[in-house]
Amino acid sequence: MADCPVWDMTSARSPGSGETLQERQAALVEALVAGAAIPDGFDARLVEAARRALLRKRAGDVARHWPLLAASFGARWPEVFAEWAAGRPPQGGWQDGLDLARSVPLTGAAAAELASRTPRPRRWWHRRRS
Repeated sequence: MADCPVWDMTSARSPGSGETLQERQAALVEALVAGAAIPDGFDARLVEAARRALLRKRAGDVARHWPLLAASFGARWPEVFAEWAAGRPPQGGWQDGLDLARSVPLTGAAAAELASRTPRPRRWWHRRRS
């Protein structure tokens, strides 16, 4: 624990940096999920390991919402998803899956899954009256 920064919790500022704890936490979250630079004072290896674990967790969540999309990539699914998701903040499993499905060429069951889950635009004469 000697390598951990010491926090002055009375002011919620880290020694020497002038940043609040909230600002440092926000910077760490951005590095973990949105591809931002790793903030000073954090072990890059550990942050990278946590980032990869979070991408695997997101891939699993997307696979639960879009099983045919995930199955269409087979064993490569976690790798394909991680490559696509790196630098993109999470939007939730359903939306992440939709965005990924729209960004890659799909065939077979995965294409059918996308088609069945994408709402068709309604014609103006089919709109409900309020």
